Amino acid sequence: MQEELATQRHTEQKLQLNKKKKKVTKDQWIALGFLAPSFILILIFVYGFIGWTGWVSLSNWNSLVQDMSFAGLKNYLFLFQDFRFQADLRNTIFFTILFIGLVIVMGLGLSILIDQKTRGESLFRNIFLFPMALSFVVTGVVWQWLLNPSTGFNYFLKVFGIQPKWYTDTNILAGFEWGNIEFGLPVAIIAVVIAAVWQMTGFSLAMYLAGLRGIPEELREAARMDGATEFQIYRKVILPMLMPITVSVVIIMAHISLKIFDLIYAMSGSGANFVTDVPGVYMFETTFQGQYYANGAAIAIIMLLLVAVFIVPYLITNRRSDS
Repeated sequence: MQEELATQRHTEQKLQLNKKKKKVTKDQWIALGFLAPSFILILIFVYGFIGWTGWVSLSNWNSLVQDMSFAGLKNYLFLFQDFRFQADLRNTIFFTILFIGLVIVMGLGLSILIDQKTRGESLFRNIFLFPMALSFVVTGVVWQWLLNPSTGFNYFLKVFGIQPKWYTDTNILAGFEWGNIEFGLPVAIIAVVIAAVWQMTGFSLAMYLAGLRGIPEELREAARMDGATEFQIYRKVILPMLMPITVSVVIIMAHISLKIFDLIYAMSGSGANFVTDVPGVYMFETTFQGQYYANGAAIAIIMLLLVAVFIVPYLITNRRSDS
């Protein structure tokens, strides 16, 4: 009997202790008070508008007169059968692959060179980081001049008998029929990739350089003492340790490439035969110039889902590793 009373008393004390532990302190209330306004604003102006956009995409609102009658997936089915949207998906795929690949390779290569503690390191670092200070609109206008088929680089290239059409080229490399379009690498998108890589390589360089500087020198020395060559050290020691940075760069660059708008709108627009068109440009023209609001909302939702494919797994992985 006494043992049961002691057990019951112990359980009650434990419950009271847990209640005290769960009690929100004054500092926590103050912190919640400061966070609440931004939380409410994000809830309304981000997630609320995402929900509104999704609702519009399922409606018949494709004119100046608002019509929120339910249309089901009609707008989405229209887009996936549309020649222009199919071309946009093709361009986005090739732009994303080339953009991410070149940004990683160039950023990693340049960071390794700068990490060799060469003279003028800060000068080179600032030169490569400077393009990040510019907006994509400025970059687009500058590279439109540089890659103009009748001016820019072609003034020098014509000496060698080469005059590429850059972003005006309508050819598709290794193309084959797919749906309503010719699937392959649009030559014109290469010019846009060059401009985007020029601007964002500094970001990956900074990330990789910070990662390289964080690797202890003792690890490299130990590998050298074990007889590893410099190539083997980078391949088996340094690059695996830089893998988290590579994943972060891929996620951020994919996020930029899938929703890119300003660079292409300023540089080439949708292009002849939509060879440089992307969903962002299509959505802008459809919604704000054509007043096809439901179609534009459907494009926006598809872009959101494409970005979510990269972002959501990354966030889930980070949350698991933190816990």
